[in-house]
Amino acid sequence: MFTSVVVVVLIPAGYSNGFRGQVASAGLLDLLDEGVPGVGTYEDFNTIDWVREKSKDRDRHREINRQKKQSDLALLLSLIDAFSGWLLMLLIGLLSGALAGGIDIAAHWLTDLKEGFCMKGFWFTHEHCCWKSNETTFQRRNKCPQWKSWAELMVGVPEGASAYVVNYLMYVSWALIFSYLAVILVRAFAPYACGSGIPEIKTILSGFIIRGYLGKWTLLIKTITLVLAVSSGLSLGKEGPLVHVACCCGNILCHLFTKYRKNEAKRREVLSAASAVGVSVAFGAPIGGVLFSLEEVSYYFPLKTLWRSFFAALVAAFTLRSINPFGNSRLVLFYVEFHTPWHFLELFPFVLLGIFGGLWGALFIRANIAWCRRRKTTRLGHYPVLEVVVVALATAVLAFPNEYTRMSSSELISELFNDCSLLDSSKLCDYISPGKGADRAAGPGVYTALWQLVLALVFKMFITVVTFGMKVPSGLFIPSMAVGAIAGRLLGIGMEQLAYYHHEWPMFKGWCSLGAKCITPGLYAMLGAAACLGGVTRMTVSLVVIMFELTGGLEYIVPLMAATMTSKWVADALGREGIYEAHIRLNGYPFLEPKEEFEQKTLAMDVMRPRRNDPPLSVLTQDGMTVEEVEGMISDTSYSGFPVVVSHQSQRLVGFVLRRDLVISIDNARCCQDGIVGASRVLFTEHTPSHPYQGGPPPLSLRPILDLSPLAITDHTPMEITVDIFRKLGLRQCLVTQNGCLLGIITKKDILKHMAQMANRDPDSILFN
Repeated sequence: MFTSVVVVVLIPAGYSNGFRGQVASAGLLDLLDEGVPGVGTYEDFNTIDWVREKSKDRDRHREINRQKKQSDLALLLSLIDAFSGWLLMLLIGLLSGALAGGIDIAAHWLTDLKEGFCMKGFWFTHEHCCWKSNETTFQRRNKCPQWKSWAELMVGVPEGASAYVVNYLMYVSWALIFSYLAVILVRAFAPYACGSGIPEIKTILSGFIIRGYLGKWTLLIKTITLVLAVSSGLSLGKEGPLVHVACCCGNILCHLFTKYRKNEAKRREVLSAASAVGVSVAFGAPIGGVLFSLEEVSYYFPLKTLWRSFFAALVAAFTLRSINPFGNSRLVLFYVEFHTPWHFLELFPFVLLGIFGGLWGALFIRANIAWCRRRKTTRLGHYPVLEVVVVALATAVLAFPNEYTRMSSSELISELFNDCSLLDSSKLCDYISPGKGADRAAGPGVYTALWQLVLALVFKMFITVVTFGMKVPSGLFIPSMAVGAIAGRLLGIGMEQLAYYHHEWPMFKGWCSLGAKCITPGLYAMLGAAACLGGVTRMTVSLVVIMFELTGGLEYIVPLMAATMTSKWVADALGREGIYEAHIRLNGYPFLEPKEEFEQKTLAMDVMRPRRNDPPLSVLTQDGMTVEEVEGMISDTSYSGFPVVVSHQSQRLVGFVLRRDLVISIDNARCCQDGIVGASRVLFTEHTPSHPYQGGPPPLSLRPILDLSPLAITDHTPMEITVDIFRKLGLRQCLVTQNGCLLGIITKKDILKHMAQMANRDPDSILFN
């Protein structure tokens, strides 16, 4: 008598036909040609399996190479597939450049709207309005009859006490309107549109899933609210959020191409290139953008991503240049060129700026994290709209009386970077000049500007601490650069006056004689900006290149390097984390920092689960459990996956299966296949079992969803090596064995908790699932 055995096999999407052949040869019945929908995907707030995603892409490439030898159509499709990555980079560059140009134009217009109105056309900014005027002179290029202040429109007088009060009230009113609209739109339509976005993008690029963070609504609302937040006068910048905007563009456009839509690892290569595009359009620095992506945000950065990032950044910069948002044929608002060479003895004040930048960076990170933690843990966090409005009110009220805080941060940096010429009307250029091109004695305007800049420095340092992290789009690049530029300009003017009045001192002899211009205050402002930004973010190489692209001064590379490295050393001495890493830890994201060193002498057995007093590890056997027993294990636990062993007695490791794949496959089998009930046996074996299931329901084979090569280490593997394995392979979990038998498991969360405990931090603050 013969007993027929029917085994239901589920083949998920993404597995090659080779396995189907193996299944058929084994005599198993494949009832699903298209695979199970959902198998191989990930839930929200989970980490992707980098190894599996890369294997899927390799299988896809093998299939394409096999098919292209069979027909001309397949060859054409393979060429299209190879070119699709470059086409995607082109689209990301075009869209990001266009959005950045629109954001720049709109923010400039709304910022000027706080001060007045163009009678020739409401769409003109102050500068463009006066460009069209025939009555404008070079010395009074910002004064023209066509531009009316709010006082002129309302009370009919341009100056005086009443005019000042009206302009003051309108400035504060517009700031409140813009900030209120920004926070309301974020709260109502896209909560993920707030903040800088770079901490979350770093986490996403490391393999974490945050659904909706790079979606269409987030892109739309972030673009609109970024304009409003910058225009409100809050101490924030648009550079960090532009990285978020570019990554949203990259993620949305990925859905046009199958190989990026269905592979999370490939999509992260695109997002790495998109982050380079964001910095490219933010600063007009395509090379610096690529280096920023490589140094600061990317987790996995293969060589082809470097080439594609460069191409996308180039396209974005060209698009932005074509739009010409600043009206000066430049990619950046504060482009300057210095012509005076620096002297070796100036390295001492340059290093002083680096020390200031490092101290400010460390102080800012501690103060901002303390304030954000207070926001998260007290009732302050329950009123985000009120907080934004109150901070905007305080910022506007305190900023208006001082012209250096009233202007936008970009304009302030441009003013501080400026190398004074004879036609400049700024108070910073009010010198008593003995001759053209020489260092000059400071006039009354310079001394007035010095006091205003000191007040502006204190104001910017304080207000930026409470602004960064609010529920509006808020970048940190420009505020940090503004703080450093103010400090640098103050030091530069001090050095300039010292050289003028004491040119006979030994330190100035031979290179700074009377009548010769030897000190450039604008250069000190640039170095101060780089030092403070480096102290806050801990950027080095990419920061130097960005500043070089901003100024075009190749001969100032050494001062920039000296100030930036000094800043990083000082800041690292006071705290190892940059602002983005600190916010990642504050938010509890599961991120393994590649730059952090693990110095503890522990072993895998010290970290693995189960611990000594824990219940035994939940495992599946390869052919000894029913569907009902598997479902019971799933409902009783919250683990993201289960090891599969030969039997409970031997514990010899067979493979690893993900919880999500298991749930989807069983549900699909119960729904779509005949005969699958709770008593059906679950098989992870390759061949039909030798013992027949007489009179019982047909078994369910789930071998196709089984990972047959899970990464395993021994129990005596040092944790230093284990952490490196997790970082470099992007693992979700790693099994611990002894002589081939399963002992335990180490997950990414276990690694992060162990590192937190070693650093005396709260290990339960890490967000997972």
